[in-house]
Amino acid sequence: MTLAEAEVREGRLSYNRTIGVTAMFGRGLYYPVDVAYDRDDRLYVINRSSDADKRGVRITVMDFEEGYYGIFGEFGEEEGQFIWPTSIAVDREQRVFVSDDYMNRITVMSTSGELIGVWGEEGSGEGQLDGPNGLAFNDDNELLVVDHRNNRVQRFTPEGEYAGKFGSPGSAEGLLNMPWGISLCGNGDVLLADWGNNRIQRLTAEGEFVASYGTPGRGEGEFHRPASACIDDDGYIYVADWGNHRVQVLDGEGRFVQSLRGQATISKWSQEFLDTNVEEAAARSRANLELPVELFGGDPHEESSHIERFFWAPSAVKLIGGRLYVVDTCRHRIQVFDVAGSG
Repeated sequence: MTLAEAEVREGRLSYNRTIGVTAMFGRGLYYPVDVAYDRDDRLYVINRSSDADKRGVRITVMDFEEGYYGIFGEFGEEEGQFIWPTSIAVDREQRVFVSDDYMNRITVMSTSGELIGVWGEEGSGEGQLDGPNGLAFNDDNELLVVDHRNNRVQRFTPEGEYAGKFGSPGSAEGLLNMPWGISLCGNGDVLLADWGNNRIQRLTAEGEFVASYGTPGRGEGEFHRPASACIDDDGYIYVADWGNHRVQVLDGEGRFVQSLRGQATISKWSQEFLDTNVEEAAARSRANLELPVELFGGDPHEESSHIERFFWAPSAVKLIGGRLYVVDTCRHRIQVFDVAGSG
């Protein structure tokens, strides 16, 4: 057993598999940034693509076993199209909601990709948006939208009617600095990735401060630009520590439990590609995919960009069916981990 394998197996999370394959169009993923799921356990993966090639902008529909159900959405400014899609959520009526960081709007679609509606406008007033990112539904089926550049969270009905807000800019407890991902706790509290303040904050549904987790840095329990966080039924918190290219686990008091750099193996879709493209498979078999970490001087970005199994800019973490799904953006895949005690 390698050191990395030991770190994974002895903690709260144990590696299960990797799903997805790099593809700029069709079946596959291209710079995925978020994932949601419906009551049939189908996964909806947002592909943001890159500035150099917008063909990859789309939603890929798949499942845990890498069953493929198609794609919908595309790059553009028309209704039903996206420029910078950032987050995705599915409501109790099985409608798909997508935030567009560039267009400052929310697009609503059916699970088969049919356009239902588009709402939102740019600004800083009530109900206006400036960089909408993280999305989550509360128990009242209100959509919570992280209003990134306005340093706040706003609540809307699924039809886009303004229902309230909380948050303001700053670094003190309860204040926000360019927040990103959002999720809900079992009691209705909100868990926010306070990206610019390098911490995770827990607030009540009304925005009152409850707790803050983490400090800036690269050590255990420290964060550098965290992008997403979620919490399980036992109170453990899982953080996509985006700038440190890792996932960290904290207990309910915010104490460090585990840090993961990633343990990716070849996915089903990737293996099918290699079986078909024998020359690429042969080149891969000759490549050194386990370069020594010491070569990169402790720089996590350089480590992740050269060592294939590592996370490279993990953008989102989601708990789905007793497993943690980690959206591994720059590797165009999702790494899946089993959660201890779930099942």
